[in-house]
Amino acid sequence: MSKLTIVKIGGKVINEEDQLDSFLKKFAAIKGDKILVHGGGNIASKLQEKLGVPVNMVEGRRVTDKEAIEIVSMVFSGLNKKIVAKMQANGEHAVGLSGADGNAIQSVKRPIKIIDYGFVGDVKAINAEFIRALLQAGTVPVFCALTHDKQGQLLNTNADTIASEIAVGMSDMYDVDLVYCFEQPGVLSDFEKKTVISEITPVSYKDHKDRGVISDGMIPKLDNAFNALGLGVFTVKIGHFDSIGLVQSNDYPGTIICLN
Repeated sequence: MSKLTIVKIGGKVINEEDQLDSFLKKFAAIKGDKILVHGGGNIASKLQEKLGVPVNMVEGRRVTDKEAIEIVSMVFSGLNKKIVAKMQANGEHAVGLSGADGNAIQSVKRPIKIIDYGFVGDVKAINAEFIRALLQAGTVPVFCALTHDKQGQLLNTNADTIASEIAVGMSDMYDVDLVYCFEQPGVLSDFEKKTVISEITPVSYKDHKDRGVISDGMIPKLDNAFNALGLGVFTVKIGHFDSIGLVQSNDYPGTIICLN
């Protein structure tokens, strides 16, 4: 099977024009088929605050009520087109998408248990044939963090999860490399010294969690990573956005997630 590289970009780089430009230039140099998934929650939060709409986060997850989904949809869609325009400047034939486009990513509204997350979607299905057709047409799909329920409703969906679910959905057709990029050099054992854990297995992951080395927002990212590997994704890597140019080499300086 041919190789497919799926990159999720998030964190502070989305907010900084020069850093985003640098990342996209290096992303454009990645050879072969590729897909970009981006977040943008910080930008949405800032606009919510400006508009007087409260930002409600529970365990790092955004509670998305009726007003919030309108703002999130506007911000993510606008950011998506901005990124696509920048990619065209780098010679990329990029296509900006939400999960609603081509029925690419169908979700269900998260059921109410202890917390009502509002218009938040849990991914139900990936339209792998549609995405493959885009790749075969020579385009680079760029997904924002919006999916849909096929009943006319857009849903806010975690971008890490979208990247993982697309990777799993495409793994029957490609050898998929999944890469999570942000402003840190990888998964860290010492935040102050920026000490990178070069490799994480299920056993070492449990140990790091038990000792509090890995915590908070890194846990769902790693849970997504191990889920993807268990369902057929070839490799998963986590690192600094500046290292994206080395993702296809044997010298990747970030963290590699392994099943054994």
